[in-house]
Amino acid sequence: MTTPRIGLSTSSVFPESVAHAFDWAGTLGYDAVEVMVALDKVSQQPAMVRRLSEHHGVPVSAIHAPTLLFTQRVWGTEPWAKLQRSADMAHEVGAEVVVVHPPFRWQKEYAAGFVDGIAALEESTGIAFAVENMYPWRASQRRGVEMYLPGRDPSAEPYANTVIDLSHAAIAHDDPVAMAERLGPRLRHVHLTDGTGSAKDEHLVPGRGSVDAAGFLRHLVGAGFAGEVVLEINTRRCTTRAEREADLRESLEFARRHLAGPAT
Repeated sequence: MTTPRIGLSTSSVFPESVAHAFDWAGTLGYDAVEVMVALDKVSQQPAMVRRLSEHHGVPVSAIHAPTLLFTQRVWGTEPWAKLQRSADMAHEVGAEVVVVHPPFRWQKEYAAGFVDGIAALEESTGIAFAVENMYPWRASQRRGVEMYLPGRDPSAEPYANTVIDLSHAAIAHDDPVAMAERLGPRLRHVHLTDGTGSAKDEHLVPGRGSVDAAGFLRHLVGAGFAGEVVLEINTRRCTTRAEREADLRESLEFARRHLAGPAT
């Protein structure tokens, strides 16, 4: 049995830099790094990312395209150009996957051609564009507003490659194991984290929420998952390097323990 690689998202060390993320990954023994293209200028420069990868001896597993609300102006505002540039970066740094969020509901033209456009990009670039599960935006405690088109659940569309994020599943009250079963081999990438089911995108250290992240990882092992598992946690409240190191180490150990499979 081959154990999936365990990567670290650069977002997991924010407000520290992308350079710090590679340092943490190398120091703690993560297998790879996922680079979120964001406001950190280094994250936008393939040559700099490649040098960091080579210096620390940690490969890049994925590029997270700048399709979040706070990255809407990174690399311009034209969404297809941003995705093409993400694929170009993936090629340059040796990554095989681009993680992408579905369009916001106000991006109607982009959304109308999104499913076919993603398939066309995969064909033209040779890069897997893994579409991530999202969640309703809560307008009140009783109801949510669907903010993504064609929808927040990638299992409802014929994407060839997809991502399950456990924090997003917690907000949406989605069962990630059931979603993984619906996706089958189309599940290419996992953002390992946790949440309590509140309206906040918490990105807790796995095991500290209510998603049953351990059970989800054991399901992946049993299903023969062959993709990547990336820790995408929030360490912004850590006030010291020791606190951040403890969270990053605990997350890695959690992933290793529950991806190891049953004891023999």
